[in-house]
Amino acid sequence: MLTDYVKSWFQRADEDLALIEVILKEESFSPNPVCFHAQQAAEKYLKGFLAYHDLHTRKIHDLEALVEDCVKIDKSFGALKDSAGFLDQFYIGSRYPDDYIEFSRNDAKKAYEAAIKIKNFILGKIK
Repeated sequence: MLTDYVKSWFQRADEDLALIEVILKEESFSPNPVCFHAQQAAEKYLKGFLAYHDLHTRKIHDLEALVEDCVKIDKSFGALKDSAGFLDQFYIGSRYPDDYIEFSRNDAKKAYEAAIKIKNFILGKIK
């Protein structure tokens, strides 16, 4: 059952995705915010899935580790490892000056696609 708590994880993830969609419509969009919000959306969907299974969500931002937690519930989550690994680079690299990486528009589009893939995979598992 989708509790209010689980729904709140998914709602916040969808807010990240909606923001990405607004940014991508701009002709001269900056890729880094897109990359960051894609990572955030995927993280929130993974944590929502874990919450759906009444598992305590760790306060981490490592998507590969979260996917491993999900694999313990459903081995098919292994299919998300590549997407999670790709998105992991954006949590730090897209935001902090000391570690700042200027990502490309292509990176941003791929990040959005990876987040959507994770979202759709998870929604397919709980419906």
